[in-house]
Amino acid sequence: MPYDAVLLVSFGGPEKTEDVIPFLENVLRGRNVPRERMLEVAEHYYHFGGRSPINDHCRALLAALRESVTLPVYWGNRNWHPLLPDTVGRMAADGVRRAVAIATSAYSSYSGCRQYIENIAAARAVVGADAPAIDKLPPFWGHPGFVEANRDRVAAALAVIPEERRAECRLVYAAHSIPQSMAVQCRYEEQLVETARRVSELAGHAEWDLVWQSRSGPPSQPWLEPDILDHLRALAADGVKDVVAAPIGFLSDHMEVLYDLDHEAAHVAAGLGINFVRAGTAGTHPAVIAMLKELIETPFTVCAEGCCPPPPRR
Repeated sequence: MPYDAVLLVSFGGPEKTEDVIPFLENVLRGRNVPRERMLEVAEHYYHFGGRSPINDHCRALLAALRESVTLPVYWGNRNWHPLLPDTVGRMAADGVRRAVAIATSAYSSYSGCRQYIENIAAARAVVGADAPAIDKLPPFWGHPGFVEANRDRVAAALAVIPEERRAECRLVYAAHSIPQSMAVQCRYEEQLVETARRVSELAGHAEWDLVWQSRSGPPSQPWLEPDILDHLRALAADGVKDVVAAPIGFLSDHMEVLYDLDHEAAHVAAGLGINFVRAGTAGTHPAVIAMLKELIETPFTVCAEGCCPPPPRR
């Protein structure tokens, strides 16, 4: 293999109440977001004790990878400890010369792909000449292992629905919304539609939709729609009684899954008289770990320069 280490790269999240504001300031640095909006988002974290599940999920993924591959596996985050520059510095001190990076994002978009490449480059610049070369794996949305893991999570959730109502249950796939100006420059929406189609086919469930969650831009800026809350209201108006929500856009649980689906969407569904069941994320499903091992050990082509560009600044 051309690599002597693996680097897991993720978004990061706070682990206690005191972390929340510094974490959000990291996330929003350089972005024109009113502080009032930041404090509103902070309440989402406080609702769960200030702790996002994403770091625990990364620890579980890290442990599973270390059991599966022979290379040393490191972990660095974009926005919270362990921060990526610190991890790259430790890799350099350990003598790592060339590493393969896995981002905890399966799809092509600026924030899910290109921005991680930029984060890695910035971390290497901080470390300097001793920093290892680091190649990021391309998005893995289309790999059979990722589809299999999501199929199993969906099948387990559908099994909760009473058998006599299961065929009429609406399977609602959810992914993070992005600005339309970003979506037209990448294959994010197309990839999600195809993944949802394949998972539904393997799960044997024909009644499904793809919806969006967690939009954060100003009302004047078009984002991908429909929003999951609006879609639940439309389903209720059509007489739908059971919904399985599958967060297919995310590899593992984090605050937007917990707050936007488990709290907000579940609350809206209950008010509409809808039986709401949330499928698990792919996480450390054995098919995911086998997929990542295969991708690490198989030659790949890195993303083209300039792939998934950011949306134009207004």
